[in-house]
Amino acid sequence: MLSRTAADLYWMSRYLERAENLARMLEVSYLLSLMPQAGRTDGRTELAMSLLAAGTLEDYQERHGKLDSQRMLHFFALDETNPDSIYCCLQAARANAHAVRGRITADMWENINATWLEMRNIANNGLGRYGISRFCEWVKERSHLFRGATSGTIMRNDAYSFIRLGTFLERADNTLRLLDSRYEMFGEESEEVSDKSARGYFQWSALLRALSSFEAFNEIYRNAPGAEQISEMLLLRADVPRSLRACIEELDQILSSLPNGNGRPAQRLAAELNARLRYTGIGEIFDSGLHLWLTDYIAHINHLGQTVHDSYLEVI
Repeated sequence: MLSRTAADLYWMSRYLERAENLARMLEVSYLLSLMPQAGRTDGRTELAMSLLAAGTLEDYQERHGKLDSQRMLHFFALDETNPDSIYCCLQAARANAHAVRGRITADMWENINATWLEMRNIANNGLGRYGISRFCEWVKERSHLFRGATSGTIMRNDAYSFIRLGTFLERADNTLRLLDSRYEMFGEESEEVSDKSARGYFQWSALLRALSSFEAFNEIYRNAPGAEQISEMLLLRADVPRSLRACIEELDQILSSLPNGNGRPAQRLAAELNARLRYTGIGEIFDSGLHLWLTDYIAHINHLGQTVHDSYLEVI
């Protein structure tokens, strides 16, 4: 497969997954903003969590200065000038899909094209008419439909591998950033007293719902969510679909199935990251500091993404 084609497939799936993840971040932040705030009533601190997780807080402040709820929602969801908005992610995903129209199925193309057309309609009407929660659910639903069309219609060849590669790299990064953004937002409180408070319960529950892991947590632990148990589930459990461990195992498997040659550095790095997670306990993570561990692993994921690009996607 040509590097340019592999890159378009890879980025198509990354942008779609990113749009879904941004919708998940926005939804959890919006729901938390509706709760009474300690010493404030505007909910802006909670909404800034999505900007922190996406790494766009500084960009927002440079453009708009003061944190404002309506501006943040627009910046995160529909801003055409913000390359990290949901609008721009879906636009980029559609452009990449169009570039490889002959390598994806009709069902996949029709899904992503229809998503983009509806996205433009929503942007023209504004979020006020559509509603934040309804909009986030729509983005997630369109992402699910695309994955279903992909799984059910495309051949299991290199094209399928690069689509899945983009999906799981983006998902691994998102899980780490969502967990870390909660730490950045609430600091030491996120690991200690608030776990047993009503506010702490809703904060952790919202995070679990954002990662579609609330039911899984209740099945595994059967008690109120806390920092250590949630971190263990989202980082180390291979049976939780959006966990870091599940994503890294998929990446290791996908890369090992691709032709060797230039891909060995990426394959080796994925295997090392997989082994590191397999033999790490949650106690070790908390001993070293959750925030430091998450920051370090985000850097490893970024390095893996760059290595994949250098090995397979760079046009020579």
